[in-house]
Amino acid sequence: MPEEDLVDIKFRLYDGSDIGPFRYSSAATVDMLKQRIVSDWPKGKTIVPKSANEVKLISSGKILENNKTVGQCKVPFGEIAGGVIIMHVVVQPSLAKTKAEKKIEDSPKKVVCSCSIL
Repeated sequence: MPEEDLVDIKFRLYDGSDIGPFRYSSAATVDMLKQRIVSDWPKGKTIVPKSANEVKLISSGKILENNKTVGQCKVPFGEIAGGVIIMHVVVQPSLAKTKAEKKIEDSPKKVVCSCSIL
């Protein structure tokens, strides 16, 4: 694999600590990066992703889509030769549980009138 096809990426967590840097091919997908983050997540953190779907990657102020490749996400201008790309990691737990709880709360309530007309 040619050297220019490889990219060094470091993942910055919510508390300022880092995972990496790791070297990836430009053809690697964002989903592959997320799976690596979940498997290499540091022990002892208060927030831990359960799956790659709970992880959001942000690079250059944009949330990266799972089907995009690293090559498509790279910003061509301002790159430093041999530099490391830093991507921010946000853990966003799935909303399935909270939606189920909300549906229970939104169930129709009986309307009871306690007024009496004399």
